[in-house]
Amino acid sequence: MDIATIIGLIGGTLLVLSAVILGGSAIIFINIPGVLIVIGGTLATCFIKFSMGDVINSIKVVMKAFMVKMEAPDKIINKMIALAKVAKKEGLIALEKEEMSDKFAAKSLLYLADGYDEGVINEMLNKDIRLTVQRHSIGQNVFKGMGASAPAFGMIGTLIGLVQMLANMSDPASIGPSMAVALLTTLYGALVANLVCLPLADKLAMRSQQEQESKNIIREAAMGISRGVSPMVLEETLKIYLSPKERDKIGLEKKDE
Repeated sequence: MDIATIIGLIGGTLLVLSAVILGGSAIIFINIPGVLIVIGGTLATCFIKFSMGDVINSIKVVMKAFMVKMEAPDKIINKMIALAKVAKKEGLIALEKEEMSDKFAAKSLLYLADGYDEGVINEMLNKDIRLTVQRHSIGQNVFKGMGASAPAFGMIGTLIGLVQMLANMSDPASIGPSMAVALLTTLYGALVANLVCLPLADKLAMRSQQEQESKNIIREAAMGISRGVSPMVLEETLKIYLSPKERDKIGLEKKDE
């Protein structure tokens, strides 16, 4: 579970609520029609822009921002080097016995154990990476679209409130409260966009980049194992994906043993 995402959402919400409560009555910030305009309008435009399947899939993708914690690249490299040693010592068929929690890694080992040609393996793994990135980009675009629509519908709600206020100018005492209610939809739109939708879109983009990097490491390792590259050479090849500081972590498990 990614604690950072949860801390950000809960922390941001609590800060806004604290400012509302400390500033006076929280009841004045509740306006059901405004909520309906912002949330309903945002979801409506989302379904107009994207297909039903894309919207539902984006919900599944965004769950990764909460539930899935990406494995560190240095740990992936250490695992792939260990697998290269197994293949070098016992042959590619031995990789069939190895269990991997990562489905992409398990798929690459299956291709190697079944004796697929190196070019075929590379093509199939690259296709998997491209399609994964494409699915993630759709999820990002859905939340970016919601982030763009929410403030717009907040402004629409404000305009509706102002029209209703101006239609009742005969009662000067009601102008102030009516203006406050009208402005609430702008607040709702800004909060939905900047506290939820846009941050989640950015988190998905970051997660997509991390997953793409991890899969590229696995693909590169699979290509090296297929060619019969020695574990030492493979280690130096995969270290390129890491920062200088992270490269020192490679091989630490072996040294600890």
